[in-house]
Amino acid sequence: MRSTLPAHLSIVTTCVAGALLACSAPPHEPGATPDPEVDPLSLLEAKDQNPDPHVFETTLDARVEELEVLPGTTTPVWTYDGGLPGPLIRVAQGDRLIVHFTNHLPEATTIHWHGLRIPNDMDGVPGETQPEVEPGGAFTYDFVVPDAGTYWYHPHVNAAAQAGFGLYGPIVVTDPAEPPGLGKERVLVLSDMTLEDDGTPVDPASVQGGGDFAALFGREGSPLLVNGKVNPVLSARSGERLRFRLINAARSRYFNLGIDGQMLTRIGSDDGLLARPESLATVLVASAQRADIVLDLAQPPSTEQVVSWVAYDRGFGSHEFRKPENLFTIRTTDDAPVTPPPLPALERDIQPLDVSAATPQSLSLTQNNEADAIVLGINGVPGSRAEPVMAMLGETQVWTLTNTIDWDHPFHLHGFFFQVLEVNGVAPSVLEWRDTVNVPVEGTVRIAVQFDERPGMWMFHCHILDHAELGMMGMVHLHASP
Repeated sequence: MRSTLPAHLSIVTTCVAGALLACSAPPHEPGATPDPEVDPLSLLEAKDQNPDPHVFETTLDARVEELEVLPGTTTPVWTYDGGLPGPLIRVAQGDRLIVHFTNHLPEATTIHWHGLRIPNDMDGVPGETQPEVEPGGAFTYDFVVPDAGTYWYHPHVNAAAQAGFGLYGPIVVTDPAEPPGLGKERVLVLSDMTLEDDGTPVDPASVQGGGDFAALFGREGSPLLVNGKVNPVLSARSGERLRFRLINAARSRYFNLGIDGQMLTRIGSDDGLLARPESLATVLVASAQRADIVLDLAQPPSTEQVVSWVAYDRGFGSHEFRKPENLFTIRTTDDAPVTPPPLPALERDIQPLDVSAATPQSLSLTQNNEADAIVLGINGVPGSRAEPVMAMLGETQVWTLTNTIDWDHPFHLHGFFFQVLEVNGVAPSVLEWRDTVNVPVEGTVRIAVQFDERPGMWMFHCHILDHAELGMMGMVHLHASP
């Protein structure tokens, strides 16, 4: 049932906390320093240190920084380059990206470049594609960015905790051929934290009763954050066209964006543009997913509209008796309304994958309790003990994902995009490429993926990061044909 709020974002929350220990680190040197007094939603931007227009070379340092998250308090936040979120990396499709990464956190980490189709040894999975970057260590990531779209980066060591402490950042890969007229772009990184009223991080064991059960449900955090800010204000002109690149960086939160009286035009998702835009009342963005939407702001001048969090039903206990919470506010200027021109034609040639000779794979998302501990897995086996899914270069496979647990699961495949064939027997309304798909409670999702290049070990997992750490993960062993 549609919320009667003037505007809403539906979310299921979780959060992470724990002791945050500061380490010595070099001084912060952002590429562009935002002014929160002028624009609370501004982002740090990575600095390009290479004169070649087709090479973006930058440094990125992971470190603990004291930041004001809750107004009037400070919190030791785990950051990339001292910002929450980390710097926006903006490159053009086909550019080479070089990131000189250093780790000044109190524990090892890596960077996973979520959604990017890059070489296996750049994927950031410790023990499989690279060693962990120990405290005081460094690693250089170097790859070509092949696809336009909205992506993000985050750790893959102790990922639920590190991302929950604030370790994530946005990536935008632009398409030089994209037509003008899509509106004023805003990159919005949606997330949360678990903090006391004085800004002190909360120990995970004390959240929702602690232990494995809390992780199974998904620890829920407060405050809610947009670009690292609590209830920031977005200023716009009445009638102005806005383009929101939404990134769900929360460890388990689902966002369902909608504004009463307005339709949203979804033009893109995980891998750039859809085959065609679609007009929707709400846009669901599961954990780790992205959505590229266009809004022609039908809000009178000199007014404010609060975009609120309301609970999204992803299973038992996720929405009952949950009150709305403010997420951000849209404030229109006193200027006269403008009338945006018609949206330019946006059509992308996405050919359906040929699955007539595809290899079938059946993956059930399962829960098995062992010795009083909650263990999740794939086909009844936790990732630490699972045999890899075998795939050959050039092979197309159809995976049937079956959810046997009482909560939705956002299923993510590293390194490759896939096409969703069916959700509970129903084909999607529009063709698109995804790297993360929501598998509903007691539901079945069929996806098609072509393993056309880049052999190696590729991870797949539930992107409720607590679930991945409880065992809901596995590997694809992609190898050359015999």
